[in-house]
Amino acid sequence: MPASITQAFVQQWDDTIRLQAQQKESRLEMTVSDKGSITGESFTANRLAPIDDTPANTTRHGDTVWSDAIHSTRVGLMQDFYQALPVDRADEPKLLVNPAGTAYPSSLNMAWNRRKDQLIFSALIGNSQNKEGGQVAIPAGQIIVHGSAVFTKAKIIQAKVLFRKNESDNNNGEELYCAYNSEMMSDILSDTTLTSADFMAVKMLYEGDVSGKWLGVNWVPYEKIQLVSTTYTTAMWAKSALLRGTGFVEGRAQRRGDKKDTLQVSMAASFGAVRVEEEKVVRIEFI
Repeated sequence: MPASITQAFVQQWDDTIRLQAQQKESRLEMTVSDKGSITGESFTANRLAPIDDTPANTTRHGDTVWSDAIHSTRVGLMQDFYQALPVDRADEPKLLVNPAGTAYPSSLNMAWNRRKDQLIFSALIGNSQNKEGGQVAIPAGQIIVHGSAVFTKAKIIQAKVLFRKNESDNNNGEELYCAYNSEMMSDILSDTTLTSADFMAVKMLYEGDVSGKWLGVNWVPYEKIQLVSTTYTTAMWAKSALLRGTGFVEGRAQRRGDKKDTLQVSMAASFGAVRVEEEKVVRIEFI
């Protein structure tokens, strides 16, 4: 029998920190309009309502008749966020790889991207604040109720009809988006009216993926759409329907003398979003 030398075996320690599965990039910030860098606690979005169609001029040298120009303002409130991760001073010499080098900053940035998406999605389907402080909800006419049904082709068509009715589709220079989660993907791929080769691109059938653009809508994967009890709520929207603004984004790695020189990796940021036009957003419910 050969001699046992298992006690002499060594263990190869990992010199890489692998980030677990998570949403890494912001999925929604590029689907809405950017107000840019914001200074202050809020920003405004000024609105001008449509005026009456140009009237006929039937009187020569007559008096000027003015039309009404109705102005209104929406207010986007900035919100501040902060997150920090510690690396104990005594742990640093014992590590083959320092998580403060890349893993912690990357994790903080990914968490920040997900937070931005949450704020944007909430602004899309929630209330919008006007200059007087009032809360403006999405009107009932812009809400497709679940009707005890899953996400269907009929709901997509109904939403597209609303955008056309409101002059808010591609025929008026708008780009449409819709957030979908895994439940919606299952419903779409199970709907033979959407996945038949005669109707839909081969990509959906071949890859089993519904992202990309089809039916004139850009489909954006986003798992954190609203869920209340058994009812999901997603949104279909035009890019100009919402404004986002960034106050600041700052990352730091510093020693904390009050915590035994623990290395603290932190990220602080400020962000805000506001819905500008309800006519350019459709809430879609499904179960």
